This record gives sequence, C-alpha cells and structure tokens, in this order.
Amino acid sequence: MSVAPRMPKCWREESKPHKFCPGCGHGLVLKALGEAIDELGIQDKVVFGADIGCSLLAWDFFNCDTVQTHHGRTTPVVTGVKRANPDLVCIAYMGDGGGYAIGSQHLFNAAARNERILAVLVNNTQYGMTGGQMAPTTLPGQKTETSPYGRDIEQAGYPTQGPEAVAAITQDGAYVARGTVANLRQLKGFLKKALENQMAGNGFSFVEALSTCPTNWRTNAAKTWEFVEKEMTKYFKVGEIKAPGQKKEA
Repeated sequence: MSVAPRMPKCWREESKPHKFCPGCGHGLVLKALGEAIDELGIQDKVVFGADIGCSLLAWDFFNCDTVQTHHGRTTPVVTGVKRANPDLVCIAYMGDGGGYAIGSQHLFNAAARNERILAVLVNNTQYGMTGGQMAPTTLPGQKTETSPYGRDIEQAGYPTQGPEAVAAITQDGAYVARGTVANLRQLKGFLKKALENQMAGNGFSFVEALSTCPTNWRTNAAKTWEFVEKEMTKYFKVGEIKAPGQKKEA
C-alpha cells in the first residue's frame, strides 16, 4: 500500500501538481516554507507576495492571502501591507533578478530600514523564466544565453553575495541565512527562525535558497545536484549569517 506524501495544511490542493518545470527547486523551497508556516500555526495571518519571473507561479500555491506584484516590487508591496497591519506575517518571495537586479534598491533599503518582514530569495544562478540569461548570481565562467563563453569576472564582476550584503547593513535584531534545496530540513529551520523573528518584532528577516534549474542549465539529475551542492557552494556559503544576539566575528 503506497502512502501519499503529507501535504502542508496551507497548500492549495487544487493547484497541485505545481506549474514549475520538472526538477525546478521552487517547489522544494515552497514546501519547506509551507511546512514552517504549518508548524507555527500562522496560516490565517500570512500574506504572501510573489514577484514576476518563475516565482510568480507560486501565486496559487498557498491557501492564504496572496498578492502578485510588478517585477522587483514585491518587497515594498509587502512592506506596505506590514506597516498597515503589523499583526500580519508578511512574506516577499522572489528570484535573483527580482531581489538583486531590478529589485535590489527595494531589498537593500528595506533591510537598512529594518522592515519587519521576511524576504525569501531563490537563487538558481540565472533568469529561469526568460530563457536562462546571466543574472547577478551567475557563477564565474558559467555559460548562459547571454554569456555563451562563460561569465567574465573582469567585465561582469563576481556573483552577488546577497545575504552577506544584507547582513552588513541591517541593525541588531535582523535574521539572515542562506539555505539550499539539497538540505530541506536545514532550509525549513532557517525559514521557521526567520518567521519567528518577524513575529517577535525583532527586525528584517532574509533567507536565500540555493536552487536548481536543470531546464536552463541543461543538466541531468546527477549533474544538477553536483552543480547545486558543489559548484554553487564554492561562492555561496550555506548557513546562518546573522541572528538576534549573535556575536559578530572579530
């Protein structure tokens, strides 16, 4: 007798299976987030904001209040919702373009203002929905549709270290971490801590999730996991970067 996997209570059953490409990591990130919401029992308080790009396919993922925004504007929209009703638990969900390119000014200024929201950014090193162009997170030497010979760091610079930059400008009380779809238990733990940090009113919370895109990477299953577990982690270190009460390294 086969047993169906447990579906988080906050998922919308009628929107499953999801609309992401086979092998995409978005579904895994959203599963971890959904389980964190369930475990905290906050479904009725959550407002979920989805950015344009692959992340917009999450618009009907959860059975909670959801809003779609213009590209890169998820952070300020969710900030406005939180300021209007501080009792809500507000989540801004985006990709590397929505957070580190067109939406970078909003993300980093919200962090600097210590807005009491959670921003979740899915990093798959390229722009997935529009065909796999180079993104701020594209690795040195990585080939994409707009870097066919590999990312040239002399011309394009190094990949954006988003959580490290956010941690550097946030005030005490912020929570910043980087997880990966290769370790869902750890990723869920980071997301849960980030939500608890918001609920405690401490400050800005930010979680980056290293994710997969075999469609645009043109990789099979083995190569996909090798890339996310070995290549991406050379530049994007997984772990908690800043937490309330955490002492700064000397």
